[in-house]
Amino acid sequence: MKFVQIIDYKTERFDGMNQLMDKWVEQTQGKRTATHSVIGKDRSDGSHYVEIVEFGSYEEAMKNSHLPETDRIFQEMVALCDGMPSFTDLDIVRDEQLNTATARRFFHELAVGGNLDAIDEVFAADYRDHDILKEEETVIGSDIIRQDLTRWRAAFDFTFNLDDQIAQGDNVATRWTWTGTHQGDFMGIPPTGKVCTMTGNTIFRFHDGMIQEGWWHYDAMRLMRQLGAL
Repeated sequence: MKFVQIIDYKTERFDGMNQLMDKWVEQTQGKRTATHSVIGKDRSDGSHYVEIVEFGSYEEAMKNSHLPETDRIFQEMVALCDGMPSFTDLDIVRDEQLNTATARRFFHELAVGGNLDAIDEVFAADYRDHDILKEEETVIGSDIIRQDLTRWRAAFDFTFNLDDQIAQGDNVATRWTWTGTHQGDFMGIPPTGKVCTMTGNTIFRFHDGMIQEGWWHYDAMRLMRQLGAL
């Protein structure tokens, strides 16, 4: 079970605290068990900060706490704080990556399921598309997704297997395996009935919960060889 520690403190010397955190990251390289750290500043109190540190489990967090570097940094941290920091230990009982869920929705519900009416719920109207099969480097407008899905769904009966997803900031990267039966014209190639596979990666950039930009990289040459075009 994932574990999070919340560190609540006040300081008038955040620059020093920031340098201290950089020092801890450098000194614990290869030894620390923390996987993610976020520091927030209170809008109503400029000296009030909250740090959220994520670990794979409570046991991993304890290993991190017992590092000699962690203990030394903590003593320096206390010296920079106005009073003693407070610690709250939390077991994660729900972890919802909302942008990741929306990305999965595109592959499963829109692309495979064919719910094209949901495009306006998922993609921004001024969506920017970057696709290796397109002549134009960038195509703007969510309607390009409607056109692409219509074309691919007419040419293939396909599925996506989502092999891996990584979310960072506003971006969600998905590594996928596509499998499709060639049942209609595709780029001038008449239907062959062949079952084809290809692998690829898609990166979606989100803004206000909508997909604002997409980059598509996939093994198009492999697909064309399987269709007999090469």
